[in-house]
Amino acid sequence: MKQTEVLLQPNPNARIEEFVYEKLDRKAPSRINNPELLGQYMIDAGTEFGPGTAYGNALIKCGETQKRIGTADRELIQTSALNFLTPLRNFIEGDYKTIAKERKLLQNKRLDLDAAKTRLKKAKAAETRASSEQELRITQSEFDRQAEITRLLLEGISSTHAHHLRCLNDFVEAQMTYYAQCYQYMLDLQKQLGSFPSNYCNNNQTSVAPAPSASSNVIGSSALTSTSGLVITSPSNLIDLKECSGSRKARVLYDYDAANSSELSLLADEVITVFSVVGMDSDWLMGERGNQKGRVPITYLELLN
Repeated sequence: MKQTEVLLQPNPNARIEEFVYEKLDRKAPSRINNPELLGQYMIDAGTEFGPGTAYGNALIKCGETQKRIGTADRELIQTSALNFLTPLRNFIEGDYKTIAKERKLLQNKRLDLDAAKTRLKKAKAAETRASSEQELRITQSEFDRQAEITRLLLEGISSTHAHHLRCLNDFVEAQMTYYAQCYQYMLDLQKQLGSFPSNYCNNNQTSVAPAPSASSNVIGSSALTSTSGLVITSPSNLIDLKECSGSRKARVLYDYDAANSSELSLLADEVITVFSVVGMDSDWLMGERGNQKGRVPITYLELLN
């Protein structure tokens, strides 16, 4: 029980505070947990760097994910405390103490019975023997009554085990849900961070993309050919992508695996139709390939004339 408390609340000072509030029958004040605190710091730092920069945007996305993990952590603690820890504590501090008390009382009754039997064996005079027999009958009756009480309590342990088995299943399910949520959150975050080209240079806010084919042309003068034969796509081209109206053709620069059903998986060098949707995140466009439709990250695209 104690180690479960440590798992759910590693901070010993916080555990003491919660214990005091519980004894006072008052609700402990809500406190921000470590993932939520880290998330807030990341969001603040990302805002300072600027949401329009790749690093600032990535910090904000990481911070939002950390806060979601913090919320899931809070739900795990609440669910586990309610469905597993509280029933266990109630048994240990309630029924178990009663059973231990009655068992100890039974042991005392047995000692009294043994003493009464010993005195009866040693009794020689008729009057003393009659008194010892009366005492034996009384102690035997008290022992039998206490033995029955203890037996009934101990028989109830089997139903208690069944109840705590259900509680244990609830605890395992709560942990399974928590870890599944965290995995999904981090998977989504990994997909979002994957929308930034891996060779992004934060100093001049440029990204390096493979050279387009002869049939394609990057919008405006933002496409500059370097000595290595690569196309340098500047932020002005990203603005063109974000502000494009109507449907346009776009070439895919990199492979992309959809994170969920709302997104469209992409293959490098394929050509798809893209258009903007009101209210959609500025880093995304809606893409179409035949009958398939879904969100696509703009940094994976090169608009065609």
